[in-house]
Amino acid sequence: MDQQPCRQGGRQMESDGAARPTARLGPVTRSRVRRVSGSAVRDRRDDLATEEPLEIRLLAGGESRTVAITMRTPGADFELAAGFLHGEGIAGPGDIAAIGYCTDEDLDPEARYNTVTVRLTATRLPDLGAAARNFLTSSACGVCGTASLDALRDRCAVPAARTPVAVSATTLYGLPDRLREAQGVFGRTGGLHAAGLFTPDGTPLAVREDVGRHNAVDKLVGWAMLGGRTPLDRHVLLVSGRVGYEIMQKAASAGIQIVCAVSAPSSLAVDLAREFGVTLVGFLREERFNIYACPDRIEVGRIEAEQAETA
Repeated sequence: MDQQPCRQGGRQMESDGAARPTARLGPVTRSRVRRVSGSAVRDRRDDLATEEPLEIRLLAGGESRTVAITMRTPGADFELAAGFLHGEGIAGPGDIAAIGYCTDEDLDPEARYNTVTVRLTATRLPDLGAAARNFLTSSACGVCGTASLDALRDRCAVPAARTPVAVSATTLYGLPDRLREAQGVFGRTGGLHAAGLFTPDGTPLAVREDVGRHNAVDKLVGWAMLGGRTPLDRHVLLVSGRVGYEIMQKAASAGIQIVCAVSAPSSLAVDLAREFGVTLVGFLREERFNIYACPDRIEVGRIEAEQAETA
């Protein structure tokens, strides 16, 4: 569905540092709860993870179109929009001229920062093809039921030259703790997923949190795009939950070669990892993990040597 661009009376900001209305929600919302513990009952206030819709609009040549409405945790919205567009094959690093909040004067104050406009370098809106649809992506799953798998195959039909990358098992063992240490909002609410980018030696580069695990990955990819940090072929992606098709799609689109999860992968995620040559690690916790695809990037030589010594 086509949308009108921001009205002249509205304000569109190009960075997170600009003035904002006081109604803008943060990642944490306070709420009254009644806590029951054993025989004790107490009324108190508690922290909840904020969940709000974000509309993503494209703007080019004076025309505007809404391409997605996703439920997300406010914060890093520009990164989320850029990463989403990259994962869907709509816009790459060189296709975005500016990203801003669209705050039309007639919008409800609470909704003014729930719309992001992405201005493209092109003079006209792209032909979105299979992506030319309005869809609602929930915070539990990504773009479910779309034809994006075929589009992903088209984009990755000729794999780009990849930098060889390898990670030791010992390094992988330490990643979940490093991810948890960076989950500040989860520590307050217990209600957010996280995704982190790491170097092959385990150094954390960026961690993003969101009610949707796929949103957290989009925010990371957007962080890399907007900061000129692509390609991501020498990075390790770790997600705090399971890995489904959507996360593997986004990782493959970004060129990430190693994807790890603290929980299980789905069958389609494994199929996708094998098809696109991505190393997929699941159940990474308590110094153990399973490798479901492309195991050669995980160095287990020291562990095998220790086993041989004790045999």
